[in-house]
Amino acid sequence: MANLVYLVPLFPLIGFLINGIFWKRMPKTLGGVIGCVAILASFIISLGIFFEVKSASFQGPLVVKLFDFIQSGNLNIHFDFQVDALSSLFLLIITGIGFLIHVYSTSYMGHDEGMVKYFAYLNLFVFSMLLLVLGANYLIMFIGWEGVGLCSYLLIGFWFKNRDYTNAAKKAFVMNRIGDLGFLVGMLLILFNYGTLAYQDVFAKLPAAHTETSSMYNWIALCLFIGAMGKSAQIPLYTWLPDAMAGPTPVSALIHAATMVTAGIYMIARSHALYDLAPMALDLVAVIGLATALLAATIALYQNDIKKVLAYSTVSQLGFMFLALGVGAYTTGVFHVMTHAFFKALLFLGAGSVIHAMGGEQDIKNMGGLRKKLPITYITFLIGVLAIAGFPFTSGFVSKDEILLAVYEHNKVFFYLAAFAAVLTAIYMFRLLMLVFMGGFRGTHDQEHHLHESPAAITIPLIILAIFSLVGGFVQIPHLFGGHDYLNQFLGKAGVPAVIHEGPGLEMKEWTLFGATCVGLLVIFLATKKLFAVSQFDGNYSGFKKVLANKWYVDELYDTIIVKPIGALSGILDKFAEKAGIDGLVNGVGKTVRWGGDRMRLLQTGQVGFYIFIMVLGMVALFTLGFFWIK
Repeated sequence: MANLVYLVPLFPLIGFLINGIFWKRMPKTLGGVIGCVAILASFIISLGIFFEVKSASFQGPLVVKLFDFIQSGNLNIHFDFQVDALSSLFLLIITGIGFLIHVYSTSYMGHDEGMVKYFAYLNLFVFSMLLLVLGANYLIMFIGWEGVGLCSYLLIGFWFKNRDYTNAAKKAFVMNRIGDLGFLVGMLLILFNYGTLAYQDVFAKLPAAHTETSSMYNWIALCLFIGAMGKSAQIPLYTWLPDAMAGPTPVSALIHAATMVTAGIYMIARSHALYDLAPMALDLVAVIGLATALLAATIALYQNDIKKVLAYSTVSQLGFMFLALGVGAYTTGVFHVMTHAFFKALLFLGAGSVIHAMGGEQDIKNMGGLRKKLPITYITFLIGVLAIAGFPFTSGFVSKDEILLAVYEHNKVFFYLAAFAAVLTAIYMFRLLMLVFMGGFRGTHDQEHHLHESPAAITIPLIILAIFSLVGGFVQIPHLFGGHDYLNQFLGKAGVPAVIHEGPGLEMKEWTLFGATCVGLLVIFLATKKLFAVSQFDGNYSGFKKVLANKWYVDELYDTIIVKPIGALSGILDKFAEKAGIDGLVNGVGKTVRWGGDRMRLLQTGQVGFYIFIMVLGMVALFTLGFFWIK
């Protein structure tokens, strides 16, 4: 089955071509079916590949050679796919979650006139992400990397008649280009130093971890991390992701759970052999991840847009993943990618169900008391909240506590700060749950009259994701409950270093984390219920709360120190360099020629006597020149 890996991205590509070419003439229902079937076919192949890789007989990694891509002198880059434990796990996440989002979209986007075009973009998005994780070298990864950036632009600005949405799409595109420049420089450094971009060839030329230090490893790792900062929304390149909520809600779910933002995590996990030799870069990854987790969590506390709360929670959770990578817990970071895909897709699709029932309303000031009208949405959303908050035995509890344990063994200060970020996560998620589903309805009478549970195409994906949000963490059970490190062992087949917690007091540490989590969640729930009293909520803030509600004014800061100065400089260059300089020179040449032509044409008078006079003058001039020349 692994030899058929090329079919996994091929099906979405075919779906994109069919829907993209015929979107104006194709019925919306048929476009949705084609889009869903394409991803389902990829998921089935991915499932077969996963079980083949998982089997004891698989000797990986397997590189499937497709064709020669670039040949120039000694440079030979192949268009190859690499199948191993890491890529097969991401294939399941992308195609599995992606399929559920496609099914959900058939109902959510059913009344949109551009539905077929939407599914074409969605298929292209999945194709690009599959290309990113399957590439056997950094160049193929970069092609997929740029592809998901393009698709995010197309989908965030899908409703392009709204200027704010197109501005959000441009913001995402530009900020990702900044990060992509770092990735490109990192690739060029790899190519210059190792003469190849193929993972196996590059890693084979690296010394064993910690046996050699070189600033070059740090520079390469830092450049690659800049790319990851842009794609996975880390400080300072994170502000595009909350604005990406301008797109349809299923797009938000796909970006946040299964595709684009996980690309940076995958890239660093794939490059772990390089990062093991770059301690300075790893430390920076940990610091940036921790700072991002804290900053985004504080902002999420006082957001009134239901999707913005979830967006900042994604930024914060991505910070946890980078923190895990930064302390060397690569498999733990990937583990949280998997569990986060379950509960974040669930939360976004649940939010979409709420928005669908509210007629497009996203402001939680106008919600409340929805649990009676939307029982399935409420129960599944509750499960997602419990999972992201780390409620015991949910998927989020297992993966987040493993991150905290890895950080505790690495740096105690980092641990306490990360634990505080986890506390904030529980607070803002319980707040969101209460303000949306508890208390009385705060919207208009017309909105209340039209409240209804979503159709099956929306609720069935919610139920499936809720189940995985509950049980998805059992692939990595803590030691005090049996200690089955299935995911560590599986990813170890791809060479990803396993996180091994051992030594005296291990179970005591795990019991302490478990107890602290249980007590902490109870206290947080009670405190949140009092702090964000549903009956008194009006969505207006003052003082420090207003600072948080306005996102620490980071966007305004960027606008003041970056956007406006660049705009002013552009105006000066446009006025003086472009119009007065370049345009003035080009237009001046034209005006000079025209002026000369206007003067020269005066010599053509049409009078024969004048022409004879000119001829005589010419002859006299020639004789004079000849006389002096001969002399």
